Amino acid sequence: MLGRLDGTARAELIEVARGRIEADLCLRNGRLVNVFNGRIEAADLAVHGARIAGWGSYRGRREIDLGGMYVAPGFIDGHLHLESTLLAPARFAAVVAAHGTSAVIADPHEIANVLGLAGIRYMLEASRDLPVDIFFMLPSCVPASPLETSGARLRASDLFSLLPHPRILGLAEMMNFPGVLDADPLVLDKLTLFQDHMIDGHAPRLSGNDLNAYLSAGIGSDHECTALDEARDKLARGMAVMIREGSQSQDLTALLPLIDDHSWPRCLWVSDDRHPDDLLQDGHLDAIINKAMRLGLDPVRAITLGSRTAADWFRLRGRGALAPGYLADFSVSPTLNPWRPARVFKGGRETARDGALLADARPLNRTPAPGSPMALGPISVDDLKVAGGPGALKVIEMVSGSLLTRCRLCQPKLSDGAVVADPQRDILKLMVLNRYGSAGSTPPPALGFIQGMGLKQGALASTVAHDSHNVIAVGASDQAIVCAVEALRQSGGGMVAATETEIRARLDLPIAGLMSERDAPEVAAALQELQHAARELGCTLANPFMALSFMALPVIPELKLTDRGLVDVTCFSFTPLFAG
Repeated sequence: MLGRLDGTARAELIEVARGRIEADLCLRNGRLVNVFNGRIEAADLAVHGARIAGWGSYRGRREIDLGGMYVAPGFIDGHLHLESTLLAPARFAAVVAAHGTSAVIADPHEIANVLGLAGIRYMLEASRDLPVDIFFMLPSCVPASPLETSGARLRASDLFSLLPHPRILGLAEMMNFPGVLDADPLVLDKLTLFQDHMIDGHAPRLSGNDLNAYLSAGIGSDHECTALDEARDKLARGMAVMIREGSQSQDLTALLPLIDDHSWPRCLWVSDDRHPDDLLQDGHLDAIINKAMRLGLDPVRAITLGSRTAADWFRLRGRGALAPGYLADFSVSPTLNPWRPARVFKGGRETARDGALLADARPLNRTPAPGSPMALGPISVDDLKVAGGPGALKVIEMVSGSLLTRCRLCQPKLSDGAVVADPQRDILKLMVLNRYGSAGSTPPPALGFIQGMGLKQGALASTVAHDSHNVIAVGASDQAIVCAVEALRQSGGGMVAATETEIRARLDLPIAGLMSERDAPEVAAALQELQHAARELGCTLANPFMALSFMALPVIPELKLTDRGLVDVTCFSFTPLFAG
């Protein structure tokens, strides 16, 4: 938080700003990225306490000669699911702080769907006193839709108790746009409760009068634009457009032409879902900013969309710029393009150097982690049988680099009257299994078929399955699916790659079946082993588990599978497996 200054501290800051007394810290001979006028300022930067006193010509009790290096304000991620990094909050902060990130706005939607209010309270407590400030938007859709079974159900009255928390900014992505359009009373209760706060949107492909109706409910942003025309339409109607570049959905290239001299104040970068290996290898917002520069965006503007516009949108006063009175959150890079944080400062204190946290800046937060529901018994190959039906088989066709899918009609491969996976045509069996029932009493799994994973043998299974995070598995054979799911059942949650007889690789995620308390390099190494095992089984995707996790998300068109059945997202209803 920005924190309040008493009269004595304020008077001292004024004296430093006037140059009458020395600053605590003076960074001399820097080139400052000015996100207000779009210029580079050659100046000294004076820091006193946790704030910037000013820039110009200054002296400090401690001085650092930057020798012409560049200084940019701390980066702010406008929409992120911490759970998708697979890391506990302190482990996440330890990684992204070294990349110049000073704040994130997180949506604890995933853990809330597993553990309800207990999950949100864990995230609030576990994110205190870290080298990155973590703000929250409260989840709007728990469950995400009536088409799936989650571990919790949160109404407006449940969220009300959390509103006074100082790091809660508003209501997170309103995914249930049909509920908004139909004026569902439970949805309206939440929109009414947060009418004086920020309300984020989530409305893929919504347009025309339906988009007008959605916005009239008080929703102000969207991070689901995947096409330029869609983004332009939403921005023209007043939405802030969050340009997403995550591990799975990468929309920056398509949406970059949206940014011009008129539109940029309503645009900001977000990562949404980013895996730990990508964070370690490529970075966080610095990676998005550098990609935008490579594609031709002016460097100062690219940095502005990663700092000032997010601070403006979320009303984070005193953040997102190098200006007098602002928090002294910034990073230093030897080059403007690309941005390579060599030194990182948080609240006037150096926290990272050359890509690593300094020893005295390492997070100390060790909040006890909650467990992971896994109330199901063993399954067998008999549970996975799909009887043949009339007409063509509806197959979920994955779209590369996107959360969108298509419905493809295929002739099924039959064996003894049952539909089976057909790896030669890359048609694999998909299964989603409710993990929130009564212990030992397993409901029947929902079954479907998917194209685009590329497996030639074996199976992949995970408890990271947006948004309800039931058990999801894909396989070239029923026996391999059984093997993989049994490993998850015994571990309590995580990710598994298996053959019909053995586990090839696994990553245990004991926090709600979503996150690990291990350090990021350990989690990333285990994830890379999983990806390597998946490739050995024939998978053609770079991030197969990230891609798999979205195949149960019934709010992103076109065809998805939840624990309750196959969903046609275009009409928000269940649909038969066969077209006949």
